Amino acid sequence: MTATQKDLLVQRVDKALDGLRPHLEVDGGNIEIVELTDDLVLKIKWLGNCEMCTMSTMTLKAGVEQAVMQHVPEIKAVEPVNGLG
Repeated sequence: MTATQKDLLVQRVDKALDGLRPHLEVDGGNIEIVELTDDLVLKIKWLGNCEMCTMSTMTLKAGVEQAVMQHVPEIKAVEPVNGLG
């Protein structure tokens, strides 16, 4: 995969995350993309209150991963680099 192809995938992922961000921001949190690996694993970072939220695992699986994979089916998995999820 070229750097341009990877950048385009990251842009699509970011757009998918934009649909979730208002829900996270209500609770004082957010999410950012850290990396998209060559194996198409998306690494995310929880921000604000999401970082230590006990619901972050559920939010990751039922919200973030589902939304990302629905909009960008090329993504194989979503993994946090921090937080409890």
